[in-house]
Amino acid sequence: MPHLWIDSPIDRLLLVANEHGLTGCYFEGATPQGIEVQGHPILELAKEQLAQYFAGDRMRFDLPLDPSGTDFQKRVWTALKEIPYGQTTTYGELARKLGDVKATRAVGLANGRNPISIIVPCHRVIGADGSLVGFGGGTQRKRFLLTLEAGSQSLF
Repeated sequence: MPHLWIDSPIDRLLLVANEHGLTGCYFEGATPQGIEVQGHPILELAKEQLAQYFAGDRMRFDLPLDPSGTDFQKRVWTALKEIPYGQTTTYGELARKLGDVKATRAVGLANGRNPISIIVPCHRVIGADGSLVGFGGGTQRKRFLLTLEAGSQSLF
């Protein structure tokens, strides 16, 4: 698959796309499959929008996305995109929004399998007690992203 490495304030990011949309945004350490491509329209758009996000100039991404996952995972990832910039929710609240308060653990697992980190904002989901839990990129990166979105008012 076409991919592109980009630099960001929190680490190098691996962007992966197919002909339909962005399929992945991974942190350093991911192993790319396929070839690195400069000038791929979806990868370049993702690179540009991520730069705007990290500069504090973009609050919502506008990219074609094509993540691979189960129907349930895709429902969770769609719900993640509805969490407003600078705000957080819990796994339980997300499960309730999806119509099944007993699905908290399943929501957490789907959140953890989100292949398009940052753009599909899984970092905005926190523990019921307000703790920074469950982020594959690590709590330091999660804290950075939430602080970036909070602006001058640090959430954590």
